[in-house]
Amino acid sequence: MRRGVGAGAIAKKKLAEAKYKERGTVLAEDQIVQMSKQLETFKSNLEEFASKHKQEIRKNSQFRVQFQEMCATIGVDPLASGKGFWSEMLGVGDFYYELGVQIIEVCLALKHRNGGLITLDELHQRVLKGRGKYAQDVSQDDLVRAIKKLKAMGSGFGMIPVGGSYLVQSVPAELNMDHTVVLQLAEKKGYVTVSEIKDGLKWEKERACHVLDHLLKEGLAWLDSQAAGEPQYWLPALFSELSSRDVTPEEANQMTP
Repeated sequence: MRRGVGAGAIAKKKLAEAKYKERGTVLAEDQIVQMSKQLETFKSNLEEFASKHKQEIRKNSQFRVQFQEMCATIGVDPLASGKGFWSEMLGVGDFYYELGVQIIEVCLALKHRNGGLITLDELHQRVLKGRGKYAQDVSQDDLVRAIKKLKAMGSGFGMIPVGGSYLVQSVPAELNMDHTVVLQLAEKKGYVTVSEIKDGLKWEKERACHVLDHLLKEGLAWLDSQAAGEPQYWLPALFSELSSRDVTPEEANQMTP
């Protein structure tokens, strides 16, 4: 007959488990200390790197992207504050603040045409043009970072993924997922029809019309009611110039904002 486990054996087992747990805790604490030291060393080296290459970080947009990625690996955000080491050393706080102002100026200037939506490509081109050829270079990554800062301020800015890039929204219009997928559907041609939405997204007509009516109301779409076949809903944000989409002036006049 098998003997039961005695009280002494149970106590011995619990003691062993407690020792293992205590040892595990000590090892975990040691690992945390070592990681903290490594991060501090990395941060110190990063600051030294920034000090040495600050001119390149300021002037070279590609170099700036790589530097931002290095910072992200240790949780450092050079844009998080307008004060402190990073701002004083690199001036990046001022750079992205000024870039944010330029983005707002471009978006406001074009709002009457595109209703507050613009492609990231067009925004990039217009910002570069406004800065002049002798100004500090700006990449699309710089624009994205500046827009994220504007969004955090509650200014109505946001980004909608379309065709591997983004549409930049500069007005506080309520756009849900339905609006987003319709914008994505219109990306190739610059316009969309009710039938295309029904066939492409498998929606009922009422749902498609509801989304398109909202885009018209917000000024984000133009209606070409005299198009061949059925009305076309043009998204002005998806073409920088009407002529670039082979649209004649007469056709443009038929589109009602």
